[in-house]
Amino acid sequence: MRKKHIRNFDEQLWRPGQFNGNHSVLELGTGTGLFLAYLLAKGITRFSGVDGDPLVKDHMPETIAEKVTIGDIWDVLEASSERFDRIVMLDVFEHFSYFEGHRLLTVLKERLTEGGKIILRVPNAASPFGLQYQYNDLTHKAVYGPGSIEHLAHAAALKVERRLSARRGNRFKRAVEDLVLGILDRVLTEPPPLWGANMIVVLSAK
Repeated sequence: MRKKHIRNFDEQLWRPGQFNGNHSVLELGTGTGLFLAYLLAKGITRFSGVDGDPLVKDHMPETIAEKVTIGDIWDVLEASSERFDRIVMLDVFEHFSYFEGHRLLTVLKERLTEGGKIILRVPNAASPFGLQYQYNDLTHKAVYGPGSIEHLAHAAALKVERRLSARRGNRFKRAVEDLVLGILDRVLTEPPPLWGANMIVVLSAK
């Protein structure tokens, strides 16, 4: 776990999602387990994950792999009634169609503890920088901008607590980016609501 990963997760997820060390966390679509390793580094031990690819466990330490279930997300959710303080999907939600996404959010809402939150990271189609992330993967089934993700959340009886750009890069690049985008915000008649190529969305029950 590199310092830059910790810094990025702190900025994109920990603070916006108001995590703390006592939370129980479920990640859907773990990949190689980078976020779960981050949770462990932050002192969270009550976490679990789900992924459809059995090979991902080959890239995880045993302390993380033993908490990851390999299987279909729908089947795993149906087989358990466990509730979580935070449910996280990073670059996963866009792989579901709009109808599947609505169903998934509805199911996940019932898996939240009181005060629980769902945190998504998806490509930001409202930004010209997000199109490469959206359309370079043929397995993406849905396209989201800040407005459309809010519409879907409301349909699932969820409210959007926060929407923010998932930013990367060093301080110098960010400073230059802030300057350029600040100018564009002033000269364009219709700038996007979020410039980030990917966006973080924090949801909670209404």
